[in-house]
Amino acid sequence: MGIRPGVVGGLGLALILVSHAWGGEAALEEGFEKLFPQDGVPAGWSVRRWDDVSQRADAQVVWQVRDGVLHGAEPRGTWLMSDREFGDFILRFEFQLGPQGNSGCALRAPMTGDPAFDGLELQMADRRYTAEMKEAEQTGGIYRAIAPRAQVYRPTEWNTCEVTLQGSHLRVALNDQVIHDLDLDQQTQIARRHDGSAAPLLKDRPRRGHIGFQELSRGEGHVQIRQARIKILP
Repeated sequence: MGIRPGVVGGLGLALILVSHAWGGEAALEEGFEKLFPQDGVPAGWSVRRWDDVSQRADAQVVWQVRDGVLHGAEPRGTWLMSDREFGDFILRFEFQLGPQGNSGCALRAPMTGDPAFDGLELQMADRRYTAEMKEAEQTGGIYRAIAPRAQVYRPTEWNTCEVTLQGSHLRVALNDQVIHDLDLDQQTQIARRHDGSAAPLLKDRPRRGHIGFQELSRGEGHVQIRQARIKILP
């Protein structure tokens, strides 16, 4: 039985579009693995105190993945830390915050102390909440050490983030705009802990450690993370 030319054309166009979409996604995401592939309590992660990740949080504090979105836990004041350690990698994720949202992404953090000062923390905080804070404490800052090149955080929206760490090279793009591209070996800024003491210089911080997401939001809105994936670099 013959097939009408219009049907062939429609099917062909559909197959081309699907093939192009799959091929583009595969090329874009080649080598990446999902950090939170299943709903529920994230496997391979643990909930830790916000100021000392060597201490586990109370058992009732549970981060959850629902419909592919990671939700921060109540009460506030915790990190969700990876069991795995990472050295050189590309990390991609999207995040959304409420009006008093306060979060962060821990990078190469040891499983002791405060990731903001003993590893690296990429700050994620709603600017309506942090408007009076220094630029290095606002979204995109390497917490209390380096301000982002530009403030491109979008309140109430999903924000895309890509972090590349390879050796001493750190590159961060927020909403497709590069906000950091620097050599950690050259970073000698003094960042002070919450008690006023000096933290280790960025050039002296670990080159391998854990990844984490922080929940310090106030009010009803918690940090939300989606499409988090990582590619290990050689």
